[in-house]
Amino acid sequence: MQITLRQPDDWHLHLRDGDMLNAVAGVSAQHFGRALIMPNLVPPVVTGSDAIAYKSRIEAAVSRAMPGSSFQPLMTLYLTEQTSAEDVVNAAASGTILAVKLYPAGATTNSASGVTDVSRVMPVLESMAEHGVVLCVHGEVTDSNIDIFDREARFIDLVLDPLRRQLPELRVVMEHVTTRDGVQYVANSDTNLAATLTTHHLMINRNHLLVGGIRPHYYCLPIAKREEHRQALVAAACSGDARYFLGTDSAPHTRSTKESDCGCAGVFNAPNTMACLASVFEEAGALDNLEAFASLNGPAWYGLAPNEKTITLEKVGTPCVLPDPIVVGEDCVMPFDPARDIYWQVI
Repeated sequence: MQITLRQPDDWHLHLRDGDMLNAVAGVSAQHFGRALIMPNLVPPVVTGSDAIAYKSRIEAAVSRAMPGSSFQPLMTLYLTEQTSAEDVVNAAASGTILAVKLYPAGATTNSASGVTDVSRVMPVLESMAEHGVVLCVHGEVTDSNIDIFDREARFIDLVLDPLRRQLPELRVVMEHVTTRDGVQYVANSDTNLAATLTTHHLMINRNHLLVGGIRPHYYCLPIAKREEHRQALVAAACSGDARYFLGTDSAPHTRSTKESDCGCAGVFNAPNTMACLASVFEEAGALDNLEAFASLNGPAWYGLAPNEKTITLEKVGTPCVLPDPIVVGEDCVMPFDPARDIYWQVI
């Protein structure tokens, strides 16, 4: 059995920088036509000139790994309380960036420069709304009194919904939604709201992280939730609804920094995302909707044409072998283990 799709895009990807960038860039370029690149480097990508420089480094890394590749990095800016609205608008108008990313300060990896109070960036958001610049949000509150499993739902109530009521014309993507609350909020919204869903959140729940021992390579932020939430994500992804599309949130960390006293948050799923998604959609009886989720809905939201190239996936008779670790210096990055047999592969 085979299925052929328009080449997919990844609307939420971490490529890091330096040695890590050089190690992982070719992995995403192998299967994806385009990817929206996250800006949370150290220091972060905060200006248009930063984005231009980072894009050049990505293109050079991809060229070294896959000569002749047509992979296109699409750039974002990291929203800070010092961000210039003029710089954002100019960067978007020139095609330098496609979106701006809001990290609540302290929410995830390299988010210390993020926003402590949305009111402090309202002039930038107002200008973005006026000029049609997309805001991508890491949707979690960071109040230490709020349980980590409730932080997405509370973000919707305390931050996102009030913001959208104040600026209904602002185009917003809720990234890496992990809860039934998140997909229902999108489903109940008429305009200017979409959501990305990750490969790993469609496949694992919090039991995979915690039962039988702590599994650090399943630790990510937002953290995996209950099974009922995973099922809601699968239903949304497989529905064909154009408001949901793929953002892998593939986030490489070395094995030593994952398996440590204070392990880093992130799942590296770029090598086997498409095979995993084929398995998820097949199980849901929705293979016909995989192309919409992975290849069509995202470009439509961002006003781009779908990729002209195609990829073909094939179902095989024996379980596929987990991709090899990616060597980074004297360490490595461990690919996502889907915790089930996968019988699909990209050919």
